[in-house]
Amino acid sequence: MRIGFRENVAIALSTVSSHRLRSLLTIVGIVIGIATVVTVSSLLTGLRQGIVVFFEELGPDNIFVQQFSGGGPDNQGPPKERHRRPIRPEYADAIGRLCPSVQVVAKSIFIPPVMGGKPLIVKARGVDSDQFSIVGDSTEAFATIPRDMESGRHYTPEEDRRGAKVTILGHAIAETLFPGGNAVGRPILLDGAEYTVVGVFVKMKGGFFGQNPVDSQISIPFRTASARYPQVDRFTLTARARPGLRQQAYDEVQQTLRKLRRLGPHDADDFTLSTPDQIVKQLDSVTGMIVMIAIAISALGLLVGGIGVMNIMLVSVTERTREIGVRKAVGARRRDIIIQFLFEAVTLTGVGGMIGIGFSVLATVVIGALVSSLPSVVPVWALITGFAVSVGVGIFFGVWPAVKAARLDPVDALRYE
Repeated sequence: MRIGFRENVAIALSTVSSHRLRSLLTIVGIVIGIATVVTVSSLLTGLRQGIVVFFEELGPDNIFVQQFSGGGPDNQGPPKERHRRPIRPEYADAIGRLCPSVQVVAKSIFIPPVMGGKPLIVKARGVDSDQFSIVGDSTEAFATIPRDMESGRHYTPEEDRRGAKVTILGHAIAETLFPGGNAVGRPILLDGAEYTVVGVFVKMKGGFFGQNPVDSQISIPFRTASARYPQVDRFTLTARARPGLRQQAYDEVQQTLRKLRRLGPHDADDFTLSTPDQIVKQLDSVTGMIVMIAIAISALGLLVGGIGVMNIMLVSVTERTREIGVRKAVGARRRDIIIQFLFEAVTLTGVGGMIGIGFSVLATVVIGALVSSLPSVVPVWALITGFAVSVGVGIFFGVWPAVKAARLDPVDALRYE
């Protein structure tokens, strides 16, 4: 007696539905495990997409020169890098002169949001905010990282040279200060000094947790920032390589900086060079660790669920001993019995996987709706992998009960009470 694929599926579904509560309790671990992995993967995928777009906008040919590899707990860099000397703005001219593969070099100075223990405040027309950052950019920055203007213009090299008090607002801070628009030509009070708005940048794409920090930046000329905040030495250089020569430009910039900072042949770099793709790779290593932790946590749920499935299937074999005896008596082979019980185990875990996927999609949508700054994208690979893993758990933990059922002697099975 052989049973076809469709009939096996029908029998498996009938068996699972006839013991709904028992089946549901059995697959709770599988639901939790699959939901955890898919939800975490969805959130991290959305976050990564936003960050990748953000760094793509920074320019694939750009090389960033910074003092530290990270901000550190107090924005003074990691402890092992505290000895590093600041990056000097004069390096920009030397790099432009000594590195033929570099097209242009821009200087930037980042002003801390808190000075003297007090946050910086910007005011305009009765509106004030401390949710912004100040960056002093040389006009070369408009060539290294091209940004379109929503209105107005960039400040000019002449304005930068004489330290003019002009500014360009990021899209978000412009909306905060001038909700009705028309910011160009208006004055703002930035940290107690009056500046004239000459332009507003368009809204940037991508970002961290759905927010692009550049949209909250207030850009002022480099010399203006240096004169206004002489105590700040958080300089960054951005070197744009000529098309197709980024690696060559990277090596040239590194060697030039080592000479400028008088480092010996065996001395380690006391500066940090980075490119957009390197930063994304670092992000991938971090998110990879998070996914591995999520997998480890979900593995416990899958193990508990798998053991529950094995237990239920063993109980099912005992309860249906006479049925197995009848099937064998009318010609069912061992393989037919194994396939039938494996189908039931896979159906049980597959249903658990689908419920887990449903919960994860719902959780991702709800989180995205409640926390708009946290982008989320449900990747197809996560859905397929989640379902495949749940099916795999059913096969792995269903083999022993299926084999046990197949080994029953038909005579003894028919006598079983």
